[in-house]
Amino acid sequence: MNKMGTITGFTFKNKVKTKSFMVTTIVLALLISIGLNVPYFITLFNGGSIGGASSSNPVNIGLLSTGQPEVSEKLESFSAAQGDQAYRFIASGDKDEAALAADAEAGLTDGYLKFEPVAGQEFPQPILYSAEDVSPQIIASIEAALQSVKLDVVVKDVLTAEQKELITTPVKLTEQSLSTDGSGASAESEGAMSPINYIVVYLLIILLFTSTMMTGNMIASEITAEKSSRIMEILITSVSPLSQMFGKIIGIFMVGMLQIGIFGAVVAGNILLPHNRAVLGDFNMNLSDVNIAVIVYGLIFYILGYFLYAVLFAAIGSMVSRTEELGQAVLPITMLSLVSFYIAIFSISTPNILLLKIASFIPFTSPTAILVRIGAGVAPTWEILTSLAILIVSIIIFGWLAAKIYRTGVLMYGKRPTFKELFKAMKAYKI
Repeated sequence: MNKMGTITGFTFKNKVKTKSFMVTTIVLALLISIGLNVPYFITLFNGGSIGGASSSNPVNIGLLSTGQPEVSEKLESFSAAQGDQAYRFIASGDKDEAALAADAEAGLTDGYLKFEPVAGQEFPQPILYSAEDVSPQIIASIEAALQSVKLDVVVKDVLTAEQKELITTPVKLTEQSLSTDGSGASAESEGAMSPINYIVVYLLIILLFTSTMMTGNMIASEITAEKSSRIMEILITSVSPLSQMFGKIIGIFMVGMLQIGIFGAVVAGNILLPHNRAVLGDFNMNLSDVNIAVIVYGLIFYILGYFLYAVLFAAIGSMVSRTEELGQAVLPITMLSLVSFYIAIFSISTPNILLLKIASFIPFTSPTAILVRIGAGVAPTWEILTSLAILIVSIIIFGWLAAKIYRTGVLMYGKRPTFKELFKAMKAYKI
């Protein structure tokens, strides 16, 4: 055990100190930071839009009441009744359009709203004039106010205030699945995943795939390099093959976790910046809405998925004598990982499909497949626990098999051994 700890520590320190690790980590951290701040950079270069995420002052809009005093009065009253608004209407009084335009150009207001009569229609056509672009959120709020005023003007006193409110309230369709879980509770809708959880699940899937591929290839190349340089023959005399294999796997796992921790800190730091929090608010995304179960299960399945693929990469690396042959040798494992990645990514909007349900119980695809279902809230507890149990049993089985292959393969040189040769050699060793 002490020797395995020595191998683990040596592997971790050796990889962390390499220039490739440092450069890759710094470059990816910078790319993540730039990517998360792209909306803010666009706002800076474009000068921002009136009422945008970075604006803290309300938008002042003049009302040209000439010809439409009733509409202007109702619109102003409606806006005032809403309380805290990102915009407010300012009555023009006796000002004409030229005076309102001059106020906007002088910066006294951000623009003005004019009502153009439309032939054959009782409600006029509103036109917003502004010196700069007004944010889509402000436009949407003004349109909602105009819709309410339009109803009030058209129906006049025919309907009560309660009836008008009922008409203007949007109808929301709630989808309910007929399938039930073990407790008899109905499963949630397939589209129930909130935007912030959708992003979290998407990022976790990408993280699982890229990290598994990077660390897996790192393990295989490390073993192959030692074998091709004949260092393995010296190591094998002092440290057992089993300690070597799991020492390298755990050491590189720690490297991967360190890198993930750094990237996580970079993401959290950028998201918590004031301008980025405002952008999240514009898209109705709140960090408090993040499903903690997704994060917890994501970490658990990442660790288990890593060890499953890591033992396979270690076994393949031990059978290859030259680093030039490694790419071809690990291709089957790479294809398995790609299948797992694509099943999850292309099913993220439809988490209740049969393919994803089946993939949740296959050890090579379950780390990503079950994560999609957990994020959507459609995976019952028994499914999650069953998937975890299958994955753990698979790690034990493949770990035992990989240990036998590793012990046999590290001392086999020349051409890659056939399955028959490998099986014969494996029978000679006992773990």
